[in-house]
Amino acid sequence: MSYCVNCGVELDSSLTSCPLCNTPVIHPGQLRQASPASPYPMERGQVETVKRKDLGILLTIVLSATSIGCALLNLFVFNNNLWSLLIIGICIVLFVLSIPAVIYTRQPIYLSLLLDGIAIGAYLYMITYLTASDRWFWQLAVPIVALVTLLAEILTLCIRKLPVSIIATALYIFAETAVLCVGIELFIDHYFDKPLSPSWSAIVLTVCGIIVIALITLLSKRRLRDAVRRRLHF
Repeated sequence: MSYCVNCGVELDSSLTSCPLCNTPVIHPGQLRQASPASPYPMERGQVETVKRKDLGILLTIVLSATSIGCALLNLFVFNNNLWSLLIIGICIVLFVLSIPAVIYTRQPIYLSLLLDGIAIGAYLYMITYLTASDRWFWQLAVPIVALVTLLAEILTLCIRKLPVSIIATALYIFAETAVLCVGIELFIDHYFDKPLSPSWSAIVLTVCGIIVIALITLLSKRRLRDAVRRRLHF
């Protein structure tokens, strides 16, 4: 038996409203079936994604404005030396690095790495205007940047064309690390007119050589490779 919550009159179970005051009748069973009200909106909102083109335009404007502003300050205010070349060079490097990620995503990765190396070389060349001589640039900076760019291209080629795994990637990295260290020491010896004889890089070469031989052994022996993967969980 139920009663009207407004006037208290006795109600039949089949009624949907009070016959005396027309107050809606709500049965307890209907309250249990109804879903609880949520304080949060049911519809999900979504923020509009920023377009790459707009982000590229913004980045270009910011870097260009920074370069032009520093150049004007260097020209009319702080004109003791060409310090603005350092800021302009950094802006160029950041712009080139952002091209494949923001401006043109379909750019081949090999071209991107080449442009990165050229941009870093151009930045180092700008520094020569703040130094007494540019000999360090041609005999030390250029060879090292060229070697790093070449090794990055080779590493990318190996990862994209050869079988890829954690062991194989480690093999490529350790092998290129040995070549890079030996190359850097030889370039330094040549710059200071010393005999081309590896010293500290020979230690790196020995350690990397041992690791490379071990990794090649793992890759060539399937049972050993599978055992290492199970124990190291990769």
